[in-house]
Amino acid sequence: MSGAITDAHADHIEHDDHGPTKGWRRWLYATNHKDIGTMYLLLSLVMFFVGGSMALIIRSELFTPGLQFVDPAFFNQMTTMHALIMVFGAVMPAFVGLANWMIPLMIGAPDMALPRMNNWSFWILPVAFGILASTLFMPGGAPASGWTMYPPLVLQTGDAFPFLIFSVHLMGLSSIMGAINVIVTIINMRAPDMSLLKMPMFVWTWLITAYLLIAVMPVLAGAVTMLLTDQFFGTSFFLAAGGGDPVMFQHIFWFFGHPEVYIMILPAFGVVSEIIPTFSRKPLFGHDSMVYAASSIAFLSFIVWAHHMFTVGMPLTGQMFFMFATMLIAVPTGVKVFNWMATMWRGSMTFETPMLFSLGFLFLFTIGGFSGLMLAIAPADIQYHDSYFVVAHFHYVLVPGSIFALMAAVYYWMPKWTGHFYNESLGKLHFWLSTIFVNVTFFPMHFLGLAGMPRRIPDYSTQFTDFNSIASVGAIGFGLSQLLFVYVVYQCARKKGEVASQAVWDNPRGLEWTVPSPAPYHTFATPPKISSDAAFS
Repeated sequence: MSGAITDAHADHIEHDDHGPTKGWRRWLYATNHKDIGTMYLLLSLVMFFVGGSMALIIRSELFTPGLQFVDPAFFNQMTTMHALIMVFGAVMPAFVGLANWMIPLMIGAPDMALPRMNNWSFWILPVAFGILASTLFMPGGAPASGWTMYPPLVLQTGDAFPFLIFSVHLMGLSSIMGAINVIVTIINMRAPDMSLLKMPMFVWTWLITAYLLIAVMPVLAGAVTMLLTDQFFGTSFFLAAGGGDPVMFQHIFWFFGHPEVYIMILPAFGVVSEIIPTFSRKPLFGHDSMVYAASSIAFLSFIVWAHHMFTVGMPLTGQMFFMFATMLIAVPTGVKVFNWMATMWRGSMTFETPMLFSLGFLFLFTIGGFSGLMLAIAPADIQYHDSYFVVAHFHYVLVPGSIFALMAAVYYWMPKWTGHFYNESLGKLHFWLSTIFVNVTFFPMHFLGLAGMPRRIPDYSTQFTDFNSIASVGAIGFGLSQLLFVYVVYQCARKKGEVASQAVWDNPRGLEWTVPSPAPYHTFATPPKISSDAAFS
């Protein structure tokens, strides 16, 4: 295996002393996994602020009853674009960026297996989001049907409709290429003696995520292509007047949509599984059980999709099946939570910024999980469905879940990337502001939903005023807090902080801590040897 890796990357070894190309060509023609990872992370940061700006338009409109700033049609465009950009533009590319940067370092590979395809998978994304953003300036405006793109509403989109479908296809194409690259790299390019169960949890969760991407992105592509043919080619897949069934779209979409939720959270599980052991100064408790739990979650994600559809008129047998299957996912998720807690138990814990974000993730993601269990109960979900309770639930999963884990990862690995520490005081301030405001924003939405406020509406009756005003203030505070994150990252990238050692943290585990800080442009030209008793988890 060692010889195979060395031969396959002879070009990297031959030019090992050469640094990156200068100027714009370095980025346009990039094949180095670190450069491509950096571009993914920067794109996701830009999209995070674009999508966040749309969220602030939504919350500003909802600060008080009545129509304040935007008309209802534009409000619906903002809800749709905010979701599409945050899911496909912020969270997913950020995790792909982390995968590009860290997986080769963690498994002792010189680069990703398919570097030219890696370049292509990134550069498709700016084009896709450019096309999606251009719909805001088209007759009829941007898509206004929600990110789920349900017919018949989505078929009433104006000129933007085919551009929406094309941009979704491009996003999916990028994801599939990235997933293939991850799988081939992990399976074929691990260091000698690194068996599968010796791989770090971040690598494991990304391997599982990559298989999920390959399985479900074509499902989304099929669904939106059927929408396209319904609109332009006279088919009636989802048009009731032609014998079609709009509910069939929901089945197809959520067969993609529920695994998509785990595509956005499994890499976060991996990040937290790297950080908590480092700052607890203990090995991860139950590494193998964590692998089996992540695999179980991925498998179960394929058989729970219709819990999003309890109100469509499902037979009782179907309701019972999807209710119990959904509850079953709580078991492997609970295994993970208890393993993280057991890792911390009697550990020599310190609370640097990455650990704080990981603890915030652990506590707040668990709250999101509990509200998910409430939604899993079919008779109760009929009351909660399409209310602000659902908005509260999935934002507790995605913001303190995916976003907090991403921020933890940046703080954790940034000294390895740049060779300098970030400002710890500002990092901790960023954590506390984010944690306070994320709760101020989303916790009141539980009460709004229980009181009956529907989601995706630009106006509401006065009984909902107080909690909406609180949520809007929280959203503005959370958005402004992220400017502090940009400042901290900028300072670190400009090498303003203290110089980082090779190990960076106190006795971390993993191959990435065996290379200098900052990580050289080319690493592991010769695959590292791993002793039989080495533990990198």
